[in-house]
Amino acid sequence: MHPFHLGIDVAKAKLDCALRLTNGKFRHKVVENTPAGFRALDSWLAKEGAQAVHVCMEATGLYWEGIAEHLAGQSTLTVSVVNPLQIKAFGESQLIRTKTDKVDAKLIAQFCAERAPDAWQAPSPAEQALRALVRRLEALQTMHTQESNRLELARHTVAEGIAKHLQWLDEEITRLKKAIRDHMDNDPTLREKYRLLESVPGLGERTAATLLAFLAEPARFDNARQAVAFAGLDPRQHESGSSVRGKPRLSKIGHTLLRKALYMPAMVTLYRTEWGKRFQERLTASGKPPKLIIGAMMRKLIHVAFGVLKSGIPFQPALHGA
Repeated sequence: MHPFHLGIDVAKAKLDCALRLTNGKFRHKVVENTPAGFRALDSWLAKEGAQAVHVCMEATGLYWEGIAEHLAGQSTLTVSVVNPLQIKAFGESQLIRTKTDKVDAKLIAQFCAERAPDAWQAPSPAEQALRALVRRLEALQTMHTQESNRLELARHTVAEGIAKHLQWLDEEITRLKKAIRDHMDNDPTLREKYRLLESVPGLGERTAATLLAFLAEPARFDNARQAVAFAGLDPRQHESGSSVRGKPRLSKIGHTLLRKALYMPAMVTLYRTEWGKRFQERLTASGKPPKLIIGAMMRKLIHVAFGVLKSGIPFQPALHGA
């Protein structure tokens, strides 16, 4: 048990911190979301006499990663990173009507004290670097699509500039793809795990890199279902009484980039691989619509990726009806 609980409301420029004391009262502190601000937070916790502290924050964009990695490296602290929807639901259960950064930080600290969320494990430096490369590649490819769409309708006064930008994007995307390959090749652990994912028919280089960036260490999850939920691919039921029978849908309460990365591989697997075709035939025979089958294959790919990474055994076609 932790005698102190620290809730941090994360923003781009600052961290609103609420420290729940042993007597249930709170102390508040605002620091910058920078290394200097992290050190200031350390000093404040020491001044307050907070030794064994359970820290909790929301997974808001990328802004939480720096402070989470900084605090997770301290032996007296336990860090939890939770889905923002958990905090929102907890606030509604407490009938909280005011929303400010200070109130949110206090709410997160209270959630931490009452719910004791699981500890967050910081990714290895190699995983952190791979995540940065994968995210940057995704951002540039999105930008490339946007600029290509603009060029189709652009007036001649700006078309040349857009064309030059597209050329730069092409060169940078090519460079980033090579950097991702080199990074995985140069790290023995990532290289072996990439080899395992590469054995799964339907998973290409980019998808394997994305999976490694966020699911490289299966020990962070108790089972494959948790990994599926992390990606937001778990089915959501909506039923009540005898009259409400909503269609099951993907929860989408999870990592958007993982879902996006798995859509096209799911299509390729279903239509161009033997095990995917068998999977599709089985679900079609059960009366499942095409859209549901695609979502089911995205979920299946997470299960398979989790399995090969955890077992260290390449994909076995015979286990999947191929």
